[in-house]
Amino acid sequence: MSSHQLEELRRRNREAELGGGDDRIQRQHKEGKLTARERVELLVDPGSFEEFDKFVTHRCLDFGMEKSLVPGDGVITGHGLVEGRPVFLFAQDFTVFGGSLSETYAGKICKIMDMAMRVGAPIVGLNDSGGARIQEGVVSLAGYADIFLRNTLASGVVPQISAIMGPCAGGAVYSPAITDFNVMVDGTSYMFITGPDVIRTVTHEEVTKEKLGGAMTHNQVSGVAHFAARDDKACLALIRELLGYLPSNNMADPPFRETGDDPRREDPELDRLIPESPNQPYDMKDLIHRVLDQKKFFEVHEHFAGNLVVGFGRLAGRVVGVVANQPAVLAGTLNIDGSVKGARFVRFCDAFNIPLIVFEDVPGFLPGTAQEFGGIIRHGAKLLYAFAEATVPKITVITRKSYGGAYCVMASKQIRTDLNFAFPSAEIAVMGPEGAVNIIYRRELESAADPDKFRREKVEEFREKFANPYVASARGFVDEVIEPRATRRKLISSLQLLSTKRDQNPPKKHGNIPL
Repeated sequence: MSSHQLEELRRRNREAELGGGDDRIQRQHKEGKLTARERVELLVDPGSFEEFDKFVTHRCLDFGMEKSLVPGDGVITGHGLVEGRPVFLFAQDFTVFGGSLSETYAGKICKIMDMAMRVGAPIVGLNDSGGARIQEGVVSLAGYADIFLRNTLASGVVPQISAIMGPCAGGAVYSPAITDFNVMVDGTSYMFITGPDVIRTVTHEEVTKEKLGGAMTHNQVSGVAHFAARDDKACLALIRELLGYLPSNNMADPPFRETGDDPRREDPELDRLIPESPNQPYDMKDLIHRVLDQKKFFEVHEHFAGNLVVGFGRLAGRVVGVVANQPAVLAGTLNIDGSVKGARFVRFCDAFNIPLIVFEDVPGFLPGTAQEFGGIIRHGAKLLYAFAEATVPKITVITRKSYGGAYCVMASKQIRTDLNFAFPSAEIAVMGPEGAVNIIYRRELESAADPDKFRREKVEEFREKFANPYVASARGFVDEVIEPRATRRKLISSLQLLSTKRDQNPPKKHGNIPL
């Protein structure tokens, strides 16, 4: 091999690594954004990235495009290591044709997605693109469809994570929507099907890009995004942390990590966590943090539907998915957004062998015409379906209220939950004492000499008889009533017991979840 041949290879590498050129790179930096290559280097372990198709160019011969060929064609693809584990990735390069997708660009992405499926490794997409390349017409649209198909086939097989690090509009938003987790960067990223100009023309609404599809809009209002990061570096660090909780594929277990936290640790403060008054709120996250290893909880969808808390943690080094009602928000009731949020998270955990820990304090479903007209029956059924369908180890701890249909939905014994615990403060019944008395003793209340006194007496009688964990325990619907301080120890011993659990659903192509 001649030195000239080696130098030619190095020259071509330098050209490809320059992307759209120094001017466009500087413009990217001025907008507070890293380049695609800078992002890749921050995402993977140092020196581990191996690039594919570095010299690929587009094949478009129209509109003068044949005179503008950039090696790589606007997307970087390949594989690397994250904490020593293989990950496939693509990073869209906004400095090249605005990151717009062409036929060959899509082919590069499809190649690494196919390989990730064969190898059994996660796929991470770093999105920063103006959308389909207009000059290529339907060919670029077909490229998007090729990607969407692979997103769908990979769903439940390998974890898929999307980072929105710039514009993501039109058909481009559907690939992130199919993936498991979406991370957006505050101030520099947005997602929408139709932009402000089209909306202004069609509906005469005035809206900014940020309000329409910015990071906090999709984290707080729509729920499309699961995380919001302050900048590119924080976004990539968050993805690395998230991957630390996920298995490489659906045939693998989540990564075990020795945390050094005593599995028999008890927390006397938990005995005082639940207020004596059943109407007084408390923060369920206090319980979650105190129970998990090193009190560390990696929350998912933090800004959306705060009445239901979901996220990852570890118990004795083993990854668990946590689903919990939050009494501090909407009294912990289940509503449309909370049900959909919970169902999606439960199904992800079940697909990837992550045991589920449920902390329950739910007075029921949120009442109101907005919820009923919005389809709370159908949406609430999604969460019920997800819990019932899940075959991973499932453990429920009822801390206080467990009323009505919400008792059934929140991983009750009757929908195949393996172990159900309750605190002594648990209230398990069809409805709360006040509501029950108003119905059962309606006529007596109307004729009583002192209705208020009669109501108080009957409420207390109902509370003592039904609003406690012991009726359910006597039926075997609760396996054990435990002291709150022992929650961590009980959960860890239960997970150890269930580590060899085997369960399956009846043979079928797939179920019909109430979408």
